[in-house]
Amino acid sequence: MSEQKIRCGVVGTGYLGQHHARIYAALASTQLVGIVEADDARAEEICQLYGCERFSSAEQLAEQCDAVSVVVPTDQHAAVAVPLLQGGCHLLIEKPLCTSLAEAEEILAAAKANGCIVQVGHIEHYNPVMGYLENAVTRPQFLTAERLAPFNPRGTEVGVVLDLMIHDIGIILALVRSPIKHIDAIGVNVLSNSEDIANARITFENGCVANINTSRVSQKKVREIRVFQPANYLSLDFMNQSGHFLRKEGPELVREEIPIEKEEPLKLELASFAQVVREASQPKVGAELGKSALEVAIQITEMIDERRTSNVGHRTGEDRTSNC
Repeated sequence: MSEQKIRCGVVGTGYLGQHHARIYAALASTQLVGIVEADDARAEEICQLYGCERFSSAEQLAEQCDAVSVVVPTDQHAAVAVPLLQGGCHLLIEKPLCTSLAEAEEILAAAKANGCIVQVGHIEHYNPVMGYLENAVTRPQFLTAERLAPFNPRGTEVGVVLDLMIHDIGIILALVRSPIKHIDAIGVNVLSNSEDIANARITFENGCVANINTSRVSQKKVREIRVFQPANYLSLDFMNQSGHFLRKEGPELVREEIPIEKEEPLKLELASFAQVVREASQPKVGAELGKSALEVAIQITEMIDERRTSNVGHRTGEDRTSNC
């Protein structure tokens, strides 16, 4: 006898949310019950494509679902998530968890009070590349991560650190597994009201150093990481799910291509979420890890803002001096 499917819903079926709906409708372990979507035309399109129902509120959706994906803009995450948790729904909240640590605490408290699981959509943790790294990275000494993307107005309710860099922050925290000793960061605005390019250097208590470079005003897409360890070096591409491994043999460096079985990370992530809900187990990326990544991202963002404010004040002072 087959197991009963997990009844799923999606709040927000825009660029990313439509893929949550598509996968829930296709997975053998899940049933797409319905969506909450503000745009009438989009709601009709998704409902016709996947044979689901449109609900007028998150509370109504919660009554019919076991699990829900929250795929609305980041600044709306807490407002959408808390009523769903109060309705008894397990949640997958797209990254970042929310925009502040106060909101994170509110979400965690609601989840605990209602016995609900919260998984955070740090999708790269479900990328087959990450599966390889988790086994291969044993003594990281230096890591570099580069994530570049063309400009897209979607996501600009937050800066590039919360929009993109947080992916690599989560990856690096999981791989290094050491408390942070020091953070240094810089960033600049280019096309939005918050930072569009950012660089962070994180020094860990165990001596490992990570350098993260992120931009959302690039002409190309890049999602790469390099990890340097004693006598070996790994270079992997999250986007193309490929990479190579260099190791020292005597005086020579030997290169090997890494065999990675390619798969859609979002499909793996949602299948894992459904399994976690069914088994009442702990997700790979739970709310606590999501909160830790958010805390580091906020610290980096605040450092960038402080430097930008300081530089503006310094330039203004120079201007006044030059006019004297």
